[in-house]
Amino acid sequence: MIRERAESGVRVLILLAIGTMAGAAAFTHVHDLTVAHGQPDWIGWANAVAVELMAIYLGLEIRARRRDARPVGLVGVLLVAFALLSLAAQVAEAEPSVWGWIVAAVPSLAFLALVKVVLSSEPTTLPASEPDQPQGDWYDEPQPVEPAPPAPVMPPASAAALPPVGVVHSNRPQVVGIIR
Repeated sequence: MIRERAESGVRVLILLAIGTMAGAAAFTHVHDLTVAHGQPDWIGWANAVAVELMAIYLGLEIRARRRDARPVGLVGVLLVAFALLSLAAQVAEAEPSVWGWIVAAVPSLAFLALVKVVLSSEPTTLPASEPDQPQGDWYDEPQPVEPAPPAPVMPPASAAALPPVGVVHSNRPQVVGIIR
């Protein structure tokens, strides 16, 4: 139990460290690209928040939709679009070389991978605990069940209420043939 808690604590610390550093780098690249293209500083941070946090939100939305058996098509397309937008900001800020692009893409890819791992893991559910006190009826002897009394038998309908077979009343006309 202690080992599992320690391992969970270390995992959370690693998750927070990677998330903080990758998120900071990704936010900074989106901010710097926005400012480099003529936007004010605060709009640069607004764009960074919008782009990076949309990927997290859309991941959460996909998870909720899958849990509820709802379609995820549009949300999945939006997630890919925002992920590519973030990645494009990373690469645009890089030195124009293959290694520059790879190194610049690492924060965005790490951030997205972290979000994917966290959001795709199933939450652990603890088994239901037994109640402290046993329920009173657990140890009681079963009580015999008395059969229900039979339903009363209704006498058949009176034969006088029905006309004799083959007799037609005189006030009822007989229809013979096809009516046109």
